[in-house]
Amino acid sequence: MARTVIIETHGGPEALVLVDRDVGAPGPGEIRIAHKACGLNFIDVYQRDGLYKLPLPAALGMEAAGIVEAVGEGVTHLSPGDRAAYACQPPGAYAEARVMPAAQVCRLPDGISFEEGAAAMLKGLTVDYLFNRTTPIAKGDWVLFHAAAGGVGLIACQWARSEGINLIATAGTDEKCQMALDHGAAHAINYREGDFAPRVREITGGRGVHVVMDSVGKDTFEGSLDSLRPLGMMISFGAASGPVPPLNIMTLAAKGSLKITRPTIFTHIADHATCQEMAARLFGKIASGKVKIEVGQRYPLEEVAEAHRALEARRTTGSTVLTL
Repeated sequence: MARTVIIETHGGPEALVLVDRDVGAPGPGEIRIAHKACGLNFIDVYQRDGLYKLPLPAALGMEAAGIVEAVGEGVTHLSPGDRAAYACQPPGAYAEARVMPAAQVCRLPDGISFEEGAAAMLKGLTVDYLFNRTTPIAKGDWVLFHAAAGGVGLIACQWARSEGINLIATAGTDEKCQMALDHGAAHAINYREGDFAPRVREITGGRGVHVVMDSVGKDTFEGSLDSLRPLGMMISFGAASGPVPPLNIMTLAAKGSLKITRPTIFTHIADHATCQEMAARLFGKIASGKVKIEVGQRYPLEEVAEAHRALEARRTTGSTVLTL
């Protein structure tokens, strides 16, 4: 049996329930993993509140690190006793242990702690696809990144610096702006002090940025489009403030033949070899010291509801992990 967080109905943090579940043995293509730490992400909130609906009852959590206890038939890249980490479907990472598909589980290097692994996978692989797999970004290009003091944002600031990319960060307090600067952002804007788009234009000499990476959604979408230069790319990869309203496609033409995409990490990591390649690139950044994983908050598994409240209230910095 393993303590597991589930929801029986969509709703607020109070919908999170801790239950005992039988773990069982792995079948073909599966592993059983005992978790040491679990990551917390906004996708967990979207699944809990019903923005992303799940068949109920449902276990939650998309990211964790731990020790492989057993492997099923056909699993060759992992063995019992391996340190491992993952960010993948199906949900169920908020648990002491689970059986799950093995293809997107990655061997965790010895130099990376379980907490770092649990905090790095979904956020770090997201940053990898944003910078390496979505649109060409060259050294010296300008990128606008919202919510830059969060778990994904702090990795993105460091990643951009390591690649010679000029990242303009936005955040909601001066302290968070300074944190983004300390992690590699070229400039930082406190969006609570006014419209960020004119400031972006000022920083870029009136031209705008090549790429916007926006996980905030409704509240920043229009300003993000107004921050792009002609032929720029808008990457909308989250909706922390709510879903983006329907878009008239002619708006993109009027604002300079803009491009827009709504990617998800799970499309990018669906292929086993690609996922392992992306993880190796992320682990290389961490091992080199170019990217440091900041664990800003830790909550025991039984306090998962409070962790969700803090995330939704934007009271967190860096990554949050659930400890076991």
